[in-house]
Amino acid sequence: MPSLLKRPRGRTPTCSVALIGPDGAGKSSVTRLVREMLPVPCRTVYMGVNLDASSLMLPTTRLIVTAKRVLGGRADLTVSAGRTQAPPRQPSARVARNLRSAARMANWIAEEWFRQAVAAYARLSGKVVIFDRHFFCDYYAYDVVPRHGPRPLSARVHGYLLERAYPRPDLVLCLDAPASVLHARKREQPVEQLEALRRDYLRLAEVFDSFVVMDATRPADVVAADVVDAILRHLQSVDRTALPASLTQHGTRTA
Repeated sequence: MPSLLKRPRGRTPTCSVALIGPDGAGKSSVTRLVREMLPVPCRTVYMGVNLDASSLMLPTTRLIVTAKRVLGGRADLTVSAGRTQAPPRQPSARVARNLRSAARMANWIAEEWFRQAVAAYARLSGKVVIFDRHFFCDYYAYDVVPRHGPRPLSARVHGYLLERAYPRPDLVLCLDAPASVLHARKREQPVEQLEALRRDYLRLAEVFDSFVVMDATRPADVVAADVVDAILRHLQSVDRTALPASLTQHGTRTA
């Protein structure tokens, strides 16, 4: 894929940037602000499992989500990371559940690659791609490196594909805040779980060469300004001659 993303001579360099962090870190709010503030063409792509937060999805995904809503289920296709279910007692019930899980995972893998294809097209068009969350980062501790217990077969296959085949972002910006602050913003998860998620995201510094931790306790517009500066610095490091001086001197904030 890198060979497909070579830019024509004279075009502003592109990159892919992932904003990651636990719920409550402000990823979606910051992403919207960055899209307005970034002085180069960009495309934002939501890369999370909450399909209520995205209008970009495969027709099969849209159909499944609609059916789940009618039945009163959650608007996602996979069991949330960290959640486990007791196995059914009847062998036939276990087989049926495994088949359903495999079908959901197969559709979800197709969904992940569909969104990556949208991102690849945007980069071919000369745009910086900003990911709101990222599948590799969100699933790393569960499906790629199983830090939280054994994985079912579908999760092992998913983790293998993410690790060996799925493109990774060029720059990862981790929005970090104490678990108590995250919980106060969104009370959907207990503090202990948020702290565990926070540690999982911070450990990704060992995986990516370009990984920046940003203080997400500050106002969203301040964080977004730092994100814009980080992106412009990264673009300048890719090609110091491709960006106008007015852009490379956008700001001097540090994360």
